Amino acid sequence: MMKRILTAAFAAALLLASSSHSDACTNLIVGKKASVDGSVICTYNCDSFGFISPLSYSPAGAHEPGEMIAIRDRHAPDGVHYIAQVPYTYAVTGLMNEKQVSIVETTWSGRPELRNPEGYLEYFSMMQLALQRSATAREAIAVMHNLVQEYGYNATGESFAVCDKDEAWIMELIGKGPGRKGAVWVALRVPDDCITAYANTSRIRQFPQAKKVDKKLGFYVTADGNCMYSADVISFAKEMGYYEGPDADFSFREAYGNLTVNSIRSCDARVWSFFRHHYNTEEMDAYLPYLNGDSSVHDSLPLWIKPDKLVSYRDIQNDMRDHYEGTALDMTADMSAGPWASPYRNQIVSFKSADGTDMFRERPIGCQQSAMTMVCRMRSWLPDAVGGITYFNMDDATMVAYVPVYCGINRIPGPFRQENNRITEFSFESAFWMNNWVANMVYPRWSAMYPDLLEAQKGLEDYYEAQQDAVDAKAQELTAGERAQYLTATTIAYTDQMMKRWDKLAKFLIVKHNDQVMRPSKDGEIVPGRHTSPAYAPAFIEAIKDQTGNRYVRPYAIKK
Repeated sequence: MMKRILTAAFAAALLLASSSHSDACTNLIVGKKASVDGSVICTYNCDSFGFISPLSYSPAGAHEPGEMIAIRDRHAPDGVHYIAQVPYTYAVTGLMNEKQVSIVETTWSGRPELRNPEGYLEYFSMMQLALQRSATAREAIAVMHNLVQEYGYNATGESFAVCDKDEAWIMELIGKGPGRKGAVWVALRVPDDCITAYANTSRIRQFPQAKKVDKKLGFYVTADGNCMYSADVISFAKEMGYYEGPDADFSFREAYGNLTVNSIRSCDARVWSFFRHHYNTEEMDAYLPYLNGDSSVHDSLPLWIKPDKLVSYRDIQNDMRDHYEGTALDMTADMSAGPWASPYRNQIVSFKSADGTDMFRERPIGCQQSAMTMVCRMRSWLPDAVGGITYFNMDDATMVAYVPVYCGINRIPGPFRQENNRITEFSFESAFWMNNWVANMVYPRWSAMYPDLLEAQKGLEDYYEAQQDAVDAKAQELTAGERAQYLTATTIAYTDQMMKRWDKLAKFLIVKHNDQVMRPSKDGEIVPGRHTSPAYAPAFIEAIKDQTGNRYVRPYAIKK
């Protein structure tokens, strides 16, 4: 009888991953020649209401023959599946392993009939397993293929950014329905000088094709090595009646994850806004009719673009906080932003007016329902333990400071640990609740209070950036064991610093903005002086005036 051995840390990481719920997420991807310093970068806003996503950790280790891994199926909460362990697994912190391989995801539903409820794996457990078993992005793609071939895939359509210190890949995958193991998928290498993004839609259409399957790998690989895809990705679509044209014209998106007008506006618009930050805005604005449902000129966004100038990881952190500011979809610029020009909305994405008209709100990259946010940065010129950094925090990217977490650490800082973050219980030891304490004060009085949060956020992130060269240099001088201890202590110190700064910020906001006025302040401290009243947003004032006529106009100002 085969043994079922599983370390507690490994089990916790896999079970936590299997129970995560992230059905509306955003990924940004940067090739190494598109970044300022040669980093490969990928990001993840993990979005859905009502859940917490702590930072997980599983240590490296050798494993006995016959050892099994328990995988909990979140679609069947009482069910646990067992899969075979491999002889050696790499350490994984969050979604980056010790070799600087990172995998992030975004979900698109695709064809619901292609979910296989008997499959053992859903996307998050598959990502964790691939990270533990892969030294490169290419290897991770092959591992995911092999896992679904052997154990089946029970989720719907999924896009992955699979990156390492040299390459960035995008991979789209969907199952094959009840009773069928495996999945159909395509993976493309992002050109090194380009950037791309995913936001809950399939984006790969036509792709380069190879002449024959690689017998060793079991899937197609093009001659240049920049495209890989499952052997039956086209034939299966024909079998199911999803496609009937020539192979050369086959589009993965049209066959398995075609867009709707709603998904274009709520999903592709996020990609458009990201591209607009880094490309000619006039050219990108030519896609506005497409975002508004008119496909007569453009029927899709570019899969990737070459940015006008090189992109820094700080640029990407700020891109994760985007609410369409400065665009035709700016969420702060009309009456729906309220008196304080807030980019946040209380409504669900779709709703109805009083007369039954179907309505919607914009769905930006930065949103209040994020459980966690991360920017993964992989640097090939440094030892792996130092080169890989996940800038991480819990809650909305707009409302938090990104904390550097080195991939060479050996334990998770307390505020990011699962036991300190419970969705039903506030705790001052929880990064999630500390951040939400501040965020939920700022949301309703955005224009008045956000500048104070921004000052604290920028101050911390500037400090972390200023320390980085010294930390990198010192870490390289140490032995492997000393390096792990040093990077762990540094990451813990950074996290503690963030928690103390946010505690101070929360108390400062209450005092400065008590009773909806503003007391004077300087450098994050209240100073003597007379309070002021923050002004309503101009668009809100004009909307009130238009709706109420002379009701709120002072009598002497009424034109006779």
